[in-house]
Amino acid sequence: MKLLHTSDWHLGKRLDDFPRITEQQAVLQEICEIADREQVDAIILAGDLFDTFNPPTDAVDLLYKTLKRLTNQGRRPVIAIAGNHDSPDRIESPDPLARECGIIFAGYPDSRILPFELDSGLKVLRSEEGFLEIQMPDTDVPLRILLTPYANEYRIKTWLGVADKEEELGLVLRDRWSAIAGAFCDDRGVNILATHLFMVRRGDELPEEPEDEKPILHVGGVHVLYTEMIPPQIQYTALGHLHRMHRVDQQPKMAYYSGSPLSYSFAEANQDKFVLVVEADPGMPAVVREVQLSGGKRLLRKRAEGLEDALLWLSDHQNALVELTLVTETFLTAMERRQIQNAHPGIVAIIPEISGGDFNSGSQHKQIDLSRSMEELFRDYFRHEKGQDPNQEIMDLFTEILSSGDE
Repeated sequence: MKLLHTSDWHLGKRLDDFPRITEQQAVLQEICEIADREQVDAIILAGDLFDTFNPPTDAVDLLYKTLKRLTNQGRRPVIAIAGNHDSPDRIESPDPLARECGIIFAGYPDSRILPFELDSGLKVLRSEEGFLEIQMPDTDVPLRILLTPYANEYRIKTWLGVADKEEELGLVLRDRWSAIAGAFCDDRGVNILATHLFMVRRGDELPEEPEDEKPILHVGGVHVLYTEMIPPQIQYTALGHLHRMHRVDQQPKMAYYSGSPLSYSFAEANQDKFVLVVEADPGMPAVVREVQLSGGKRLLRKRAEGLEDALLWLSDHQNALVELTLVTETFLTAMERRQIQNAHPGIVAIIPEISGGDFNSGSQHKQIDLSRSMEELFRDYFRHEKGQDPNQEIMDLFTEILSSGDE
C-alpha cells in the first residue's frame, strides 16, 4: 500500500499584504500530479487545511476542488483532519457530499465516520470514535487509521471523560490509542496514526513551532507528547502542525511531520518543502520517501550593508518574497524607499537598522529582532513594562490566549 502524507496547507493565508492563493493553486496542482504519478492508494491530510476559522471563498473553493481531484473519481480516499487553525464544524460540514466523492473529514477527536460504500469499490469497513478502517479498490488489505484531530484540553476531556487531572491527560490519550490499536489493528492490515499535535522523541531537542503559528495548547499542560506513546501496532504516524518536514522518530515508532507545502513566515526562509510517500505492507516497517515541491516562491531574508548592496542583491533574486534589513547610518529617505520598492516586486518588509548616531535626545535606537518567537517578545515587553520577568502562570495564560484566540 502506498500513501501520500501532507499537512498544513493554510489555504487563504497571506504574508502581510501579499496574497498566496496563486502559489497555493500551483503547489496543490503539483501535489495532485505527484499523487497520480506515484499511484498512491490514499491521501492523509494532517490538519490546518485553512488558515482561519472563516476562510475566504477562494480558499474554500480551492480545497474542495483539490480534494475531489485527489480522489481519482472516488477510487482513492482522502482522509483530512482538523488542525488548530481549523473550525472543526466547518471541516465536517460538507461530510455527506464529501463521502460520495471519497473524501473523509474528521473535525473532533471523538468524530465517528458513518459507514459508506462507493461504486468504485471504496468502502468503510468499520468505524469507531477516533478510528476508521477502509477497503480500497486497488489493494487487497485494509487501511486502519487512528484519527486524532487537534484537541485542546476541553475537547480531550470531553472525548475521554476525564476530570481535572490535567497532568494525566497525555497518559490517558496514550491509553486510548493503545486500546483502539489493540482492538482493531492486527498484522492483516496497514495501521497508521494521523494527528495534529506536538510530538517529539523523548530526549530530543524540542523543535520550534512556526513563527506566526498559534502555539498548540499542549495536552494537560504537558509541553509535548512523546513517540513512546504510539502503540506498537502503528507502522507510521502522520503528524501535522510543524511547518518543517522532518522525521520525529524511526523504527519501531516511525513518525514524520510532512511540513507545509509553502513557506508561510520568514522563520521558514529558504526552506525546502516536501510531501511524503509512505509504502507499507501489513506487519512490515514502513518505508518513507521525501518528494520535494517546487510550486511556491522562496522566502528570503537579506541583511544589506547600504543601499547599493541591497539593490544589487534584489536584482539577482527577483522570484522570491523578501524581508530586507538595510544597515544605514541614518533613517531611510522616501526616495530611497521608492528605489528599493521599484527594484523588486516581492518586498514584504524593509527594516532599517541604524548603525550609528544617537537619536531622541541621546538614546540610541535598538533594532527589534523579528525572528524571535511571540513568547520571547512578550517576555521582553513584560520586562520593559514591569521591571521583572513574567511568572509561569502568566506565560501559560499568554500561550492559552494565542492558542484559542479564533475559538
